[in-house]
Amino acid sequence: MKISKMGGIVSALSLVFLCGCVAAQGGPSGMFAKMPPAAFGPVIDQEKGYFVEELGRGLYHLNDGAYQMMFLTTGEGVIVVDAPPTTSQNILAAISSVTDEPITHVIYSHSHKDHIGVASLYPRNAIIIAHEVTSAHLARKSDPDRPIPTQSFTDSLTLEVGSQTLQLDYHGVNHLAGNIYVYAAEQKVLMLVDVVFPGWTAFPDLAITESVDGFLEAHDIILGYDFEHYIGGHLTRRGTREDVEIQKAYFADIVQAAAKANSAMDFGAAFGEAAARGGQGNPFAAIKVLFDNVARQCADEVEKKWGGRLGAVDIFTFDHCWKIAEHQRVD
Repeated sequence: MKISKMGGIVSALSLVFLCGCVAAQGGPSGMFAKMPPAAFGPVIDQEKGYFVEELGRGLYHLNDGAYQMMFLTTGEGVIVVDAPPTTSQNILAAISSVTDEPITHVIYSHSHKDHIGVASLYPRNAIIIAHEVTSAHLARKSDPDRPIPTQSFTDSLTLEVGSQTLQLDYHGVNHLAGNIYVYAAEQKVLMLVDVVFPGWTAFPDLAITESVDGFLEAHDIILGYDFEHYIGGHLTRRGTREDVEIQKAYFADIVQAAAKANSAMDFGAAFGEAAARGGQGNPFAAIKVLFDNVARQCADEVEKKWGGRLGAVDIFTFDHCWKIAEHQRVD
């Protein structure tokens, strides 16, 4: 099996989390903050490279320390959701450790390669299901590592296989178009990838979202489901309703702090600083200083409140502030 360059990068990231090296390594501008207790997840057997747990009646959560997915035994075959390159062959090992049922159905949460980049591992006769936007995108890409879905849907799809039922819903663009909600009502498990990062702030720029409004609104949509376990696709542990509420509050504070900083923009100081740094007569230099200052004011306020509560607040809050402040300026 060929592992992509992305697979190598995220595999290295997984090792960082497995060894805990991220907790006290220095960055270019100084030391990173220590990981707060909320960021730690279950201990992962380094020899196996993954952690698997049953969340209720045949539904399993699989975590390699950096990426997460889930699968269900149905009595008639296994339904598997996603295929992260970090987990790679361990996906098959984890499934075979709990069942001898074959994989019959594959669900893509969305199109990004870091979540479905080894889907070619699965049987060729498996039914692959995705949102129609994801299907169209993968058809254009023609990537052998991400086989084109054999079934797609527009708004919702109820998948019933053997003893299991999954509800697949699309509520519009959040992280990107085609990113779906995967809901197991009986087990009270909800999976939505690249939106909520339990115990952590999100990846830079609101997880590189395609829609700021959609990303923020997704928190309320999530909380509209009756769930106890949340699988967000990333990092150290599964989440709870409280984790979703916590991240919602964190971003609400960023929205408020960004608006405050935008209303106090000091054009004169920005042009002066840009000129002092060699940007005399360069409007882009002044704009860069101005917008960075807005983001810095926002981040300083939010980091004081949230430092020690979520992992990487000191690392990515500035990026979130920049993204939301810019969104407020233009939309």
